[in-house]
Amino acid sequence: MSDFDLLLTNVRAVLPGQEEPQALDVAVKHGRFALIEAGISPDRADQVVDGGGKVAFPGVVDAHQHWGIYNPLAEDVRTESRASAQGGVTTSLSYMRTGQYYLNKGGPYADFLPEVLKLTDGNAAIDYAYHLAPMSKEHIEEIPALVKEHGITSFKIFMFYGSHGLHGRSTDQSSFLMTPEGERYDYAHFEFVMRGIQRARQENPEIADKISLSLHCETAEIMAAYTKMVEEDGSLTGLPAYSASRPPHSEGLAVTIASYLAHETQLPTINLLHLTSRKAVEAALTMAAAFPHIDFRREVTVGHLLADCDSAHGVGGKVNPPLRPREDVEALWDFVLDGKIDWVVSDHACCREELKFGTPKDDVFLAKSGFGGAEYLLAGMVTEGGRRGLPYGRIAELTATNPAERYGLGATKGSLEVGKDADLALVDTAHDWTVRAEESLSTQEYTPFEGAELTAKVTDTFLRGHRIMADGVVTAETHGRFLARPTA
Repeated sequence: MSDFDLLLTNVRAVLPGQEEPQALDVAVKHGRFALIEAGISPDRADQVVDGGGKVAFPGVVDAHQHWGIYNPLAEDVRTESRASAQGGVTTSLSYMRTGQYYLNKGGPYADFLPEVLKLTDGNAAIDYAYHLAPMSKEHIEEIPALVKEHGITSFKIFMFYGSHGLHGRSTDQSSFLMTPEGERYDYAHFEFVMRGIQRARQENPEIADKISLSLHCETAEIMAAYTKMVEEDGSLTGLPAYSASRPPHSEGLAVTIASYLAHETQLPTINLLHLTSRKAVEAALTMAAAFPHIDFRREVTVGHLLADCDSAHGVGGKVNPPLRPREDVEALWDFVLDGKIDWVVSDHACCREELKFGTPKDDVFLAKSGFGGAEYLLAGMVTEGGRRGLPYGRIAELTATNPAERYGLGATKGSLEVGKDADLALVDTAHDWTVRAEESLSTQEYTPFEGAELTAKVTDTFLRGHRIMADGVVTAETHGRFLARPTA
């Protein structure tokens, strides 16, 4: 009997605490890293794969996706998990809620979540977990059971939903969110969500640091007023108009409100999602200084690091919060380089052409919000990060280690370490290529990154030792498992 099931030779491995990759071999046994060192004999393994000198990154833990938001969930999981594997993603954490979109129903998570898990089971090419959004008082009461019985340890608030729809102005909250009659999705509800999560932390002290709340920080009232101003003025169109209609100070104000509520409710584990602008990150840093007892984490998306509202390929780049002007993109990169950003995600939300665009097709205010991008997450970070001197070790932390630790996956995911799941991505760091939507396995027919020139490409992806993408070709296998958190 061989010592190992799989041996990867001739790779440059990005190890924890190391800025630059090391020339090593990587051995796998029973789906976990068994030995990582130079000169492992090929005779000790059942299967040997020559890595061709490529860089071995830990499999990406994409902590922000939206499976099933615009397409039937089971179908979306099948296609978008394979597109994720194209980008070196081996674990997806997808946001899920009741209301319109997703399963298009309300009710308790005791009924809703099992249906989500049933529809996902057996369809995913990669491992997965879910964040849940408590939309009603009943959901807040369910938080302890979600933690203890289902391993759901991360929750979300959409701060602008109170009086703004998913795609623009909306006053019809009850039908959009499907909340019970007489309940409001507002600041008071957000406070009570925080108190409910903090109670769950107190009831589970051994995993309290793995139980957290994430917030989409935009302010509905500011957005409604500015949307009206932009439409009435008419001088801006397309993505620049959408950015102006949801201005950066709307993010900053929401960050401030969320942070004070966290202080008031004594909830210390707060994640500020997809910050898009200098103002938003500066507000987040100001709040961290004001409330040092709160463990804030700050997220940005690869979309907001690769594209701006002037250069992105068409109205398909509509997303919430919006793509910003180039000066905000460069500000985000400065924050990344300064260590002020904790992780980078895709915010992958596949929206097919027939649903994405309104009539006329170029009216940004009629288009749906969101687009895919997991396929370009790691390659984009290596390309643009490399141009700016971002070490590979830091890229591994931003795309895998840090989100895994925060969201209760650190025991099994997020780094190339003996004993952890054998998830990794091989990246050819000298491969020039042009992004074309038609080459993606996503069912989305367009991408705002169309025509982008990248200098690195993921060629192989391994999930628990299974080679789910080989030389750029994703297999049809569905080895993905639901991850109850925190993992052991």
